[in-house]
Amino acid sequence: MKACSSLPKRQRGMALLVSLVFLLLLTLIGISSMQNATLQEKMAGSVSLRNQSFQLAEATLRIGESAVQLPTYTQAVCGSTAQCAPPAESATLTAPGVNGSSGVNWIAVNGGFYGVQNIGTTTGAINIPSNTSATLYRITAVGIVGNNIRSVVESIYAKY
Repeated sequence: MKACSSLPKRQRGMALLVSLVFLLLLTLIGISSMQNATLQEKMAGSVSLRNQSFQLAEATLRIGESAVQLPTYTQAVCGSTAQCAPPAESATLTAPGVNGSSGVNWIAVNGGFYGVQNIGTTTGAINIPSNTSATLYRITAVGIVGNNIRSVVESIYAKY
């Protein structure tokens, strides 16, 4: 106590005040760090869900391609230009079945859907022997994770 008594009265509470200011600054830095960590965790979770939906869509696409590869697989050619276009309902699809505007029959698989369109025949396409015609199929696959994370992938498959 004698050491404190030699200080002027104005300086006796200064150490407490400086300590409280430093404590306040450390608290603000800690809160800011926690908010940043929470934001990064949310972003990482979002990236993880998008990756899951993409992987699911890829797996669903392979199932659709496997169905088209069967020797007994047949499907009528699209009836119009609108029905041969990539199906717009892939962005909102929630249930299997035939879509009225595109004519695509959506088939449900674990966590997604796939649809196949016969877009006609071609000759001399890449990797097809010359003088051979091939039927082209567009396979569209949708992978859905949760309620709103969706990935859509397509492939064109040539069957000859």
